[in-house]
Amino acid sequence: MQLTISPVAGLPGQPETTAAVSGDVLTVDGTPYDLSSVPEGGEATPEGDHPFVGAITRTAGEIHAEIRWTYGDDAARFQPVDPLHWFAVIDDGPVPSPVVKEITE
Repeated sequence: MQLTISPVAGLPGQPETTAAVSGDVLTVDGTPYDLSSVPEGGEATPEGDHPFVGAITRTAGEIHAEIRWTYGDDAARFQPVDPLHWFAVIDDGPVPSPVVKEITE
């Protein structure tokens, strides 16, 4: 699964987003989203309350999606601007947090 992370500052005390991939299922903050119905070469636009930004597509058998990633109080004030920093390819398992944390001594 190819994910583009769209970082969003959370409210004070709000936890950071967590996500994991298992096949065509993306679990975000404990809620599973089964994306297996996205057709090859096609797209799906989710309805209701969800973490997705824009359409979800499937190309060459792989899901492509953009998700909102809320970061918490421990995030550095300035986050990377390079789009590749916010891109991840995950076959199976947890999505590593791309958020740069504040350095504390």
